[in-house]
Amino acid sequence: MIRVLIADDHPIVRQGLKQILGDTRDMLVAGEAINGREVLEKARAEPWDVVVLDISLPDQSGLDILKQLRVEHPGLPVLVLSVHPEDQYALRVLRAGAFGYLTKDSAPDELVNAIRKVVSGGRYVSELMAERLALEIGADTSKLPHETLSDREFQVLRLMATGKPVTAIAEELNLSPKTISTYRARVLAKMNLETTAELIHYAVQHHLVD
Repeated sequence: MIRVLIADDHPIVRQGLKQILGDTRDMLVAGEAINGREVLEKARAEPWDVVVLDISLPDQSGLDILKQLRVEHPGLPVLVLSVHPEDQYALRVLRAGAFGYLTKDSAPDELVNAIRKVVSGGRYVSELMAERLALEIGADTSKLPHETLSDREFQVLRLMATGKPVTAIAEELNLSPKTISTYRARVLAKMNLETTAELIHYAVQHHLVD
C-alpha cells in the first residue's frame, strides 16, 4: 500500500484527491497538511511513500518546502501538483529535487500514474513537457530574462507583478523590506528593466501571474 501525504491548503482539493486515490487498490491517503510547517512536521513524524505537494502554500513557498524535504528526506519522492502551467514551474521544481510535476487540471488517471511512477523511482512530466525538455537540451537557444532568475528572485518577481508593495512581500516571505528591495533591484537588473511598471507588463505578457 502506497502511503500518501497530501499538502494543499484548499479543503475541496484535498477531498478530491482523497476520493481519486481512495478508488485505487494500492494507495492510501494517510495524512494531510494545509501549510509548509505541517508538511515538514508530518514528514519527520512518520515514514511516507510519496508527498503530493502544492507549490502555493499560505506560509511558505512550496519550492522552499521541497528543498527542505530534499535535505531532510533525500529519498522521499515529491510530486508537485499545481494550478500553474508547466512552462512556469516544472523545470524549476525538477531542478529543486521534485520527482514530478502535474497541473491540477490533469485527468485523475494521470495523477495515479504519476504517483506510481515517482514511487518506483522514476520522474514524471507530461508528454508535452518531456518534448520541450528534450528540445531545450538539444537546442542552443538563449533563455528568456525571467528564466535566468534564481527561485527566490522569481518568487519576488511574481509577487511584485501582482502589485504588492515591498512591505507586504517582506511579510509574506518572512524577510526584511530591505532584503526584498535588494531582490527587486537584482530582478530589474537581470531582466534589463527600470521600473516596477515595466516588470508588471513583462509578467502579464509572459503569463507569469495568475
